[in-house]
Amino acid sequence: MKWNYILIPLIVIAVSFIGGYFTNLGMGWYGSIRLPDWIPSGGIIGIIWTVIFILSAISVLIVWNFTQHDNLFRRIMFLFAINGLINISWSFVFFYLHKMGWAILVAALLEVSVLAIIYLIRVLGVVQKSELVKGTYMLLLPYAGWVIFATYLTYTVWSLNRI
Repeated sequence: MKWNYILIPLIVIAVSFIGGYFTNLGMGWYGSIRLPDWIPSGGIIGIIWTVIFILSAISVLIVWNFTQHDNLFRRIMFLFAINGLINISWSFVFFYLHKMGWAILVAALLEVSVLAIIYLIRVLGVVQKSELVKGTYMLLLPYAGWVIFATYLTYTVWSLNRI
């Protein structure tokens, strides 16, 4: 049995639950701040994050199971781990600490980490001559797009609430 088929999804679920924990702690505060009219509902945001986490888990599984575990592979796995920590950090900074300005910076770092992972997965596929791995970066494009939107949304919320 390949334990990575259990362990990797569990790690992705843990990132989701820890981020969700901090989000839930701040919902009372969140309900008291000014929000733009065009903000998606919590249900839509939840669906989007669920899809992003599923696609992320699939991309990690593909990279893990269909590549040589060389230095480039280790860099990608390291970046995935850092990405998970940054993802959790955004929820902590925004919802728990209520630091909207800092949350903009964390969101920008999250985007940089997603783009770096996308780039390195594409390079890994080329280097290891694997069309499957080379195409895996596309699974992370919705993540990159959503984080751009979320960064702009965070900026907008900060703008509406700064004094």
